[in-house]
Amino acid sequence: MHLFRTKTVEQTLAETGEEGRSLKRTLNTWDLAVMGVAVAVGAGIFSVSAQAAAFHAGPAVILSFIIAGVVCGAAVMCYAEFASMIPVSGSAYTFTYTTIGEVVAWVIGWDLILEMLMAASVIAKYWGVYLNDFVHLMGGTSFSTHISVGSVQIDLAPIVVVGLFTVLLVLGTKMSARFDGALTVLKIGIVLFVIVVGFFYIKAENYHPFVPPAQPASSIKGAAVTSTMAQPLWQWATGMSPTVYGVPGILSGAALVFFAFIGFDVVATTSEEAKDPSRTVPRGIFLGMSIVVVLYVLVAIVTTGMVSYKDLAKAESPSLATGFELAGATWAAKLISFGIVVGLTTVVMVLLLGLTRIVFSLSRDGLLPRSLSHTGRHGTPARIQIIAGVVVAIVACGFNIDVLSDMVNIGTLSAFTLVAVSIPIMRHKRPDLKRSFKMPGSPVIPILIALACLWLMLNLTVLTWIRFLVWLVIGFVIYFSYSYRHSLLGEELLTDTIAAEPMKGL
Repeated sequence: MHLFRTKTVEQTLAETGEEGRSLKRTLNTWDLAVMGVAVAVGAGIFSVSAQAAAFHAGPAVILSFIIAGVVCGAAVMCYAEFASMIPVSGSAYTFTYTTIGEVVAWVIGWDLILEMLMAASVIAKYWGVYLNDFVHLMGGTSFSTHISVGSVQIDLAPIVVVGLFTVLLVLGTKMSARFDGALTVLKIGIVLFVIVVGFFYIKAENYHPFVPPAQPASSIKGAAVTSTMAQPLWQWATGMSPTVYGVPGILSGAALVFFAFIGFDVVATTSEEAKDPSRTVPRGIFLGMSIVVVLYVLVAIVTTGMVSYKDLAKAESPSLATGFELAGATWAAKLISFGIVVGLTTVVMVLLLGLTRIVFSLSRDGLLPRSLSHTGRHGTPARIQIIAGVVVAIVACGFNIDVLSDMVNIGTLSAFTLVAVSIPIMRHKRPDLKRSFKMPGSPVIPILIALACLWLMLNLTVLTWIRFLVWLVIGFVIYFSYSYRHSLLGEELLTDTIAAEPMKGL
């Protein structure tokens, strides 16, 4: 079996022109940067910093964000190099297919489907929760998006938001990007306003101690690492008792807040729809990444400065709103609630886009049914877009998927790891390829990036790793029962082998 068969870069680029399976190039640098910011700045910016401070790192959550931002920033430099020479839909899946081989590319594609599907479903579900909360805060106490069908409660809100963006994405990526951009500018304005106001409530003593001493997780009410399954994998593997705070807390906090940076993986999936992609994709990624890191660090500074991390740990679900309430500014809860609704709206759109582009790439290569990869008159994969929208809406409405949010992180980090490893491999295989952007320090820095991503993965929970392995097993079953036999690359190699047979007898 030829499990590690690879596609050439020229072959990959040529496939983008296949009639009926090509995407329109309509996105510029600003569109791509806004897309990254749109998916990275959602509800998480109002909650994840408070939760990481309360249950993981204390004020040192600022360092957690910086660590996660540096690792992600270095990783997206690898993405930028690949995108500059292979501007094709599929992101890490496509890059790995040209370097390491098909079976590894399939694993990455399968992981990215999990990442995008679960993230889109979780965010769509929470959009409904926060929409109800916001309306209630504004006085609409009788408002509810839930309906009863027999004994089953169904939330209509995810159906509405997923349906809206499914229609927009079918009609065209550029139109969706403009709508998404307008909402993103609005939510950034809200975040900046909250940050500026929050600075007036900061008390220096709340930053002391900046790195709280490590202590048993069981001593902290609400800490998530009080059982073996919820313990970071490396702590379990080394026999270490579950702890929070200290250096281990900073690292586990970095693994948690890494969710904030998944948007830049999505940006890379749209390379095939970017104008002059060798220039616009790297610029869009770096511009968006810079904005996101600055915003998250500022929010972390405000959150931990307004109120002690010990008080945050006493709250049932600590958030930035909790900090304002404890500081006496209850009016901020309404503004933050509105910001969350707007923020989640844009996240749903970008995740739906990313999900369909991954499936589109797998389908065009034959690893999933080829019938899925047809593009309509608007230059979008309408069939996949509609199917993805239906699946996301069903999962968001009918399942309790909160516990699967960590799967998003492990899927993203596994992709980042393999893309980083692929940089020196491609440099060795194809030094002749034009690269408008080059990752500095290869091979040392890409290898260090891969190790850093792997270390963050080891800081995710034992249960997350078990679920991840189960998902991989399902993926391998699909690959060996369908994908390997239907791969276009495999068919081409078989045809070449058959054609070469008569020559052997001459």
